[in-house]
Amino acid sequence: MWILLIALFLWGCGASPARYDGIAGALTRGDAPKTTSVLVTRGGQVEYERYFADATPETLHDTRSATKSLTALAVGIAIERHALSGLDAPAFAYLSDLAPFAHDEPGKAAITIEDLLTMSSALDCNDDDDASPGNEENMYPKQVWARWAVDLPVRADYQRDASRRGPWHYCTAGVFLLGQIVQRAAHQPIDRFMAEHLFAPLGITRWEFSKSPTGEIMTGGGLRLRTRDLAALARLVLAHGRAGGAQVVPAAFVDAALKVHREAMPEQHYGYLFWTRVYQTPCGTQTGWFMGGNGGNAVVMFPALDAAVVVTRTNYNMRGMHQQTTHLIEDEILPALTCGR
Repeated sequence: MWILLIALFLWGCGASPARYDGIAGALTRGDAPKTTSVLVTRGGQVEYERYFADATPETLHDTRSATKSLTALAVGIAIERHALSGLDAPAFAYLSDLAPFAHDEPGKAAITIEDLLTMSSALDCNDDDDASPGNEENMYPKQVWARWAVDLPVRADYQRDASRRGPWHYCTAGVFLLGQIVQRAAHQPIDRFMAEHLFAPLGITRWEFSKSPTGEIMTGGGLRLRTRDLAALARLVLAHGRAGGAQVVPAAFVDAALKVHREAMPEQHYGYLFWTRVYQTPCGTQTGWFMGGNGGNAVVMFPALDAAVVVTRTNYNMRGMHQQTTHLIEDEILPALTCGR
């Protein structure tokens, strides 16, 4: 009886091998403040799982923009189901119910699904520029976010390069529009579409989407999920879209999503709403693809290790929040995964 109680206690607290002891020490030192959970898997098996700051395995974490990547997976599913005609499909053609659009220029009509997936569209939208008309902060006070998003102007200086893509600008509005596009193309609310075709095959039963004042589903971030469910989604990506013997997301789409399409910023590049960077460890470098969000949230996949790391945090809008998570992964997690193996 006592053995059973001890086992249950250890599972609830997140029992873990001693080689991961440095994680708790780093958090005690304040190296990654406001961390709420850390989960590490390898080969589909949990190697480390701990919860902090009153979080539990059932806590729904707001990982902010980390869930943009899930919108990309929804697009892949919609293409496979022939709701969307393909990556080259004109995005605004699926939003015709909102026509006429303000600033309805040829550049807007030429925006494709892939432009929005790679954040390289002609929309004058840059969340890193407070003066940008498409900065996401301009959207939230509006009653109807879709109306605001489709009416954004296009950049006068927009040009495509040899790859047929334009310059990269971080644009939450474009990811929100992708959700609206899938919803219209599939004739199903986007939250129900994702629940049926992405969450249900993984056994995910609890989530909370953010919504506009008029009830539009936000697919540009703010989706709340459990840490274990974020890990399941990471595992889906590592398995090239397969889960439980079923092909949930087309393998070719997942492979394309984890391919550098745009150079985003120093040391980080962009696929289809997924980031990538090279992580430094005492045992060499590891390339990781990740979902990243405000607060220092990260869901990182290391294909070469068949491993995933979930770090949830609430250190929102603080300088250095992402670097703190990167250091936690490089200094405490990757050495335990790679060194001495």
